[in-house]
Amino acid sequence: MLAEGIPSSHRELAQKLRPFVARRVPEADVDDVLQDVFVRVQQGLPGLRTQERFIPWLYQVARSAVQETLRQRARHPLAGEHEEQAQLDAETSATSDSGLAAFATSAIAQLPSPYREALTLTELQGMTQSEAAEVLGISLSGAKSRVQRGREKLREILENSCKIALDVRGGVIECEPRQPGNCSCSGRQD
Repeated sequence: MLAEGIPSSHRELAQKLRPFVARRVPEADVDDVLQDVFVRVQQGLPGLRTQERFIPWLYQVARSAVQETLRQRARHPLAGEHEEQAQLDAETSATSDSGLAAFATSAIAQLPSPYREALTLTELQGMTQSEAAEVLGISLSGAKSRVQRGREKLREILENSCKIALDVRGGVIECEPRQPGNCSCSGRQD
């Protein structure tokens, strides 16, 4: 028997989650994200310890599914969705973006423990800084400081390894290693 306040049907859950998801992803992706949420809920439900935390947990699962969808869309933009110039920019920088993202992930792993944990939770797993603070067992201001310092240290690592050129919107337009084999941002091995 489900606790009071927890919707008892799939349809009720979908009605609660649809507006939340629709505000964050394109309309074409809403049903796919909802399906992904329900698959994740089905897989994770046995691990849920208290029924009172079901709704916050459900929204965390939804946030995670939304973030994953947005990451996938950024990695693999659909050709018909962009104007001609945006499509050209995406094609020329796709290799740099994906290579830099992979390198950034490995650079995060090189950070000292408190910064690595904070950036992994917020940047890679899509948690808010407030949620990360709770997971790490520290204050919100402490989590914000760790994330900020971690980003600074990550930037230093990236700038020391690669020459990165950004466009006006902050997108990577060029990335090349400072030394051969020192950076995988270019997508090629020198």
